[in-house]
Amino acid sequence: MGSGAAEGGWAERRPVLFPLLLSLFGPALSEQIRYRIPEEMPEGSVVGNLAKDLGLSVHELPTRQLRISSEKAYFTVSAKSGELLVGSRLDREQICGKKAACTLEFEAVTENPLNFYHVSVDIEDINDHTPKFTQTSFDLQISESTVPGTRFILETAEDADTGLNALQIYKLSLSPIFSLINKEKQDGSKYPELALEKRLDREQQSYHRLILTALDGGDPPLSGTTELRIQVTDANDNAPVFSQDVYRVSLRENVPPGTAVVQVSATDQDEGINSEITYSFYRTGRVFSLNSKSGEITTLKTLDFEEIKEYSIVVEGRDGGGLAAQCTVEINIQDENDNSPEITFHSLAEMILENALPGTPIALIKTYDRDSGENGEVNCRLEGEVPLQIISSSRNSYKLIIDGTLDREQTPEYNVTITATDRGKPPLSSSTTITLHITDVNDNAPVF
Repeated sequence: MGSGAAEGGWAERRPVLFPLLLSLFGPALSEQIRYRIPEEMPEGSVVGNLAKDLGLSVHELPTRQLRISSEKAYFTVSAKSGELLVGSRLDREQICGKKAACTLEFEAVTENPLNFYHVSVDIEDINDHTPKFTQTSFDLQISESTVPGTRFILETAEDADTGLNALQIYKLSLSPIFSLINKEKQDGSKYPELALEKRLDREQQSYHRLILTALDGGDPPLSGTTELRIQVTDANDNAPVFSQDVYRVSLRENVPPGTAVVQVSATDQDEGINSEITYSFYRTGRVFSLNSKSGEITTLKTLDFEEIKEYSIVVEGRDGGGLAAQCTVEINIQDENDNSPEITFHSLAEMILENALPGTPIALIKTYDRDSGENGEVNCRLEGEVPLQIISSSRNSYKLIIDGTLDREQTPEYNVTITATDRGKPPLSSSTTITLHITDVNDNAPVF
């Protein structure tokens, strides 16, 4: 356990050393440090004693200048104690969304000598979100001729938490006519279905009011409710029937607006107006369009895999007599290699002495690619012949080190071009150039 565990009981450190790099870096020894904390800790809370975990004493801090190299200021380091502190609000749902694991990774930097350490902080979920329905009530029409056992897909609630703190189960207020069935999609998300247990009699009761409750798995659990307002309509012998309960489609993210996605189809055994089916989205869709007559779904705007990876749409087919059936359309968005890698420099050394030894770190290089899979895997390389080398430090982080002898009198500066290329097909790449200035040392005696 790291020092943070001893103080708060939440943080945990697991240092991992890489002995194979020891001969290459000399004093620049790579170490991975891991902490674990809950989300929403107050600003200034102690995560762990980073200086102690790096083997630094308090007296060394002024000269070693321990600091954090990170794109966002989630954490800071106390200049007096060397403790790693929470620097800004840590909202796990905002940072990582629905991901099962949420980890913030950054580099700790020390000077004299310059060195980098990889630090990971696991953010644990707390039950800080209540399941919520989009509306306080929903209307449902069911014909009195509907056969017992018929099911209806109900509105789902949203819960931003993950794991056990996420939405776990739906419950329905007691009813002798209706019951609730909890269903689960392939991605593990829950949704409710209303089942008709007994025949309806419009003349006896034309309206039913039920309360649908969504509960998460927190301790204690949080819940949200909505009212189901069920209107019993007059007899219409046959309800529409979709050819599939679930339509599953894969769609590439670069398809233009107006691209056909899938065509849903329902049939009705009745005749005349009672067999004419009109299709509609059960919930309003802003990304897709639905032809109310043909059941064809098309895209309304350009899709972006990096923003939303999948859509789940409920389509309703209603005949002229008011009977309706529902199906689910699950659309999986496939990634395209449409984002070039980005290169940023961190902790670039201001002075490079010409007598610096091979293996001396010069800069920390970070790459970022918004794509996923192979499209987001990036490799870095140096262009041209320079006495430098790029070595992978951690995922998407590289060290630029000296890999040869420097001589300011012969070459006072180097223009270094670094190219990052992803593994997409075809691959995308970007380059950036920096100038390294070599600082003189007194290595030449006067010559008459």
